[in-house]
Amino acid sequence: MTTSSPAVPRSFRTLSRAQRRGFYAAWLGYLLDGFDFVLITLVLTDIAGDFHLSLSKAATLVSAAFVSRWLGGLVLGAIADRYGRKPAMILAIVAFSLGSGLCGFSWNYWSLFVFRAIVGLGMAGEYGSSATYVMESWPRQMRNRATGFLLSAYPIGTVLAAQAYRLVVPAGGWRWLFYVGIVPVALTLYLRRSLPEAAEWEHEVAGRDRHTTTSVLFAPGRRVLNIVLAAALSALLVVLFAKLSGSAAPYLSVLVIAGFVLFAWQLSGRLWPMTVAIMVTVFCAFLYSWPIQSLLPTYLKTVLGYHPGQVSDALTWAGLGYAAGSCLAGWLGDRLGTRRAYVLGLLVSLIFVFPVFALPSGNVALLWVLLFAMQATSQGISGLLPKYIGDHFPTRLRAAGLGFSYNVGALGGAVAPLAGTSIANHLGLGTALSVLAGSLTVVVALIIGFDVPARIGRALGATDSPVPERIDE
Repeated sequence: MTTSSPAVPRSFRTLSRAQRRGFYAAWLGYLLDGFDFVLITLVLTDIAGDFHLSLSKAATLVSAAFVSRWLGGLVLGAIADRYGRKPAMILAIVAFSLGSGLCGFSWNYWSLFVFRAIVGLGMAGEYGSSATYVMESWPRQMRNRATGFLLSAYPIGTVLAAQAYRLVVPAGGWRWLFYVGIVPVALTLYLRRSLPEAAEWEHEVAGRDRHTTTSVLFAPGRRVLNIVLAAALSALLVVLFAKLSGSAAPYLSVLVIAGFVLFAWQLSGRLWPMTVAIMVTVFCAFLYSWPIQSLLPTYLKTVLGYHPGQVSDALTWAGLGYAAGSCLAGWLGDRLGTRRAYVLGLLVSLIFVFPVFALPSGNVALLWVLLFAMQATSQGISGLLPKYIGDHFPTRLRAAGLGFSYNVGALGGAVAPLAGTSIANHLGLGTALSVLAGSLTVVVALIIGFDVPARIGRALGATDSPVPERIDE
């Protein structure tokens, strides 16, 4: 007598109760991630007034979270690879919620800088651990949808932050905006406490004596060196992003890059050029997306002359487009393949980038439509990024590999506003944003379309890497 094997889930409705519950817990945590991260951008002028800072000095507080993101991705990713995805998810949400709450108690520039760095530690760990948890809990046939649906939470969190700003700050001041971010943490911790561990990690890594990220980074002879290296890199990044480096900035940047490459070599061995190529891909992705995210409000207010309510509405539609695009990207990725869907989304986004910044003032409704479409295709397609990166690493190294490479590349988000304003001094802000977004979109499309990181891996003889599994695309 033969028994048929259970049907493989093909849609969200056919997932098991445990799989859906795990997704909801990860989705809510990522929503809080988006909520907490953008709070600082909404109250910079208030903070500058209270702490007697120039706006340019206050703006460095936005970059403070980027100083620590790489470390959060590496450390919490290593915990996820060694002890499981669930403990790392819990630590991540505690870290960024604690950091956000502490921001409300800050008393000067440097205390707020440190608390924002704690936020960065948590949000980096949230990205790596939650994305790997959902991917490794869902069937392989649905893993693009897993990451696309998950990342739709981030822009919804930013939209909720904007609405909270409207309600909270006029009544209670900027500090209460950070206190509010702590409220949903109890629910998220409760949901995550009872989750099962990710099935793939449980099957391939748990209870086995295999090399994971922790055994690589904390092996005898490397432990002290890596702690010193991490401390030195963090100090250099603080000096760079707090604008304390002066004329030494180029030399310090070279030292930082060398430190990141050294960590990449330890994580990936002889495949370290593949990991560096992934970092470059993510860096370019942030350079095409973050000038718009960080400078779009300034463009709408200063160049087009829209009042704050119109700007808020425009950003809301942009955020909703981002969320809808992430879900659509996941569906397309499972239908067309990760790389094909990614490149298609990027190329379609070029149709909308230039009209957005050529549109004259007064066309409010059309601006909403164009922003929705542009963010759905350019930002939304990045919902495939965790799947794309994660495919390059084996399960035992995936959380740290994904968290580290993504969050090193995310430093492009700190460079992007500087690049945008620098080009704007010569071409104007609208032209600068369209040029950066258009040119870097093409660069990322070429890197992903020609599968550059995986080609490097195969050229180096990646026999134990999951990269060859991706050839079906």
